[in-house]
Amino acid sequence: MLEKIRQIFKIKELRNKIFFILAILVIYRIAANVPIPGVDTSQLKAFFESHQLFGMLDMFSGGGLRNISIVMLGVGPYITASIVMQVMTMIVPKLEQMQKEEGEIGRQKYNSWTRYLAVPFAVLQVFAMISLFKSQGLLGNLTPISYITIILTATAGTIFLMWLGELISEKGLGNGVSLLIFAGIVSALPSSVQQLLATWDSSMVLTYFSFLVITIITVVSIVVVNEGQRDIPVSFARRTRSGATSGSTKSTLPLRVNQAGVIPIIFAMSIMIFPGMIANLLATIQNPKVQAFAGWVADLFANQTFYGAAYFVLVVAFTFFYTSVTFDPKNIAESLQRQGGFVPGIRPGMPTIEYLNYVVNRVTTSGALFLGLVAVLPFIVQGITRVKTLTVGGTGILIVVSVVIEMVKQIEAQLVMRDYEGF
Repeated sequence: MLEKIRQIFKIKELRNKIFFILAILVIYRIAANVPIPGVDTSQLKAFFESHQLFGMLDMFSGGGLRNISIVMLGVGPYITASIVMQVMTMIVPKLEQMQKEEGEIGRQKYNSWTRYLAVPFAVLQVFAMISLFKSQGLLGNLTPISYITIILTATAGTIFLMWLGELISEKGLGNGVSLLIFAGIVSALPSSVQQLLATWDSSMVLTYFSFLVITIITVVSIVVVNEGQRDIPVSFARRTRSGATSGSTKSTLPLRVNQAGVIPIIFAMSIMIFPGMIANLLATIQNPKVQAFAGWVADLFANQTFYGAAYFVLVVAFTFFYTSVTFDPKNIAESLQRQGGFVPGIRPGMPTIEYLNYVVNRVTTSGALFLGLVAVLPFIVQGITRVKTLTVGGTGILIVVSVVIEMVKQIEAQLVMRDYEGF
């Protein structure tokens, strides 16, 4: 490990990439602490402590929403736009063709449309947030100019974070959006440790130890599942090239247990936030029926059992959805057939497609159930221990561990590439 760290800082190009990413993350953290004027922060803190939905949304912004900063929305609107574009890709054939058949130009155009779609989502989201905070007495009397200024500032903040994420992605050491979310989660650790020390109770040492053990087991489980894969054996028929005949070769088609990564949890979190946010916005309308409906929805999502069950179902559903988008058994089977490859014991064509579908569904089921379990882990732990001051944030741990693993792999790939250059 120490030798690899030494190699990283020995290679100038790789060292500069890491320092550049760290500088971008520092800029992001500074922006997350630049507040919009006219906010009662003490009342805002109490509001977030009593509304779990907005606490989860605050995790996306790395505390920017809690501070009503210029990047209060984080990358949430961009993630919502990505969800919509993924769904539209399955509905509109032109979008799928743009991604798969038009090459790099098509992918760039697709990404541009996603960014453009994020702008109206950001405007709607910040308007809903400001209206809600104003109804809760967290903001003073806002003039129309103030409304417009806050909306434009927060929307520009989201676009700024999208740009920072792209700058990070261009360095080839991980996904920029994931790293920004990672930085937001990690930034909350010092305050959590400080709160733990301030509320330390020597009579609860066994409980603290139990939380530590559960956290370690969770981290180990996430690493094992993220690295786990099912290898499908593939054989390639004997080939003749330029008069020379080569024997048959064998290879494998790896299927990861957690092929979707952290995307399903991020998608599910984005979806779960909207009903509560809309309900709180509707509660400000002076209509008894609308207010009654808004109160019913807010109470429903405040119920821990319902919230946990809905969150689990959404994570599992999005895992299957995202896997179906990224892994197409029909394309894989056709590609194998064109290259003269086949799965031993399985005929090419439709039998291979059905076999790949069967294996992918089985592997994805275990990965989806694991992701769902990790997502609702805080509810399970709190339900068993009845302790709300400590919680094992399964979602946060999963995102942090997954991002770290991905970045380590990217760095190792850079080191291996330079080892070959040395030869």
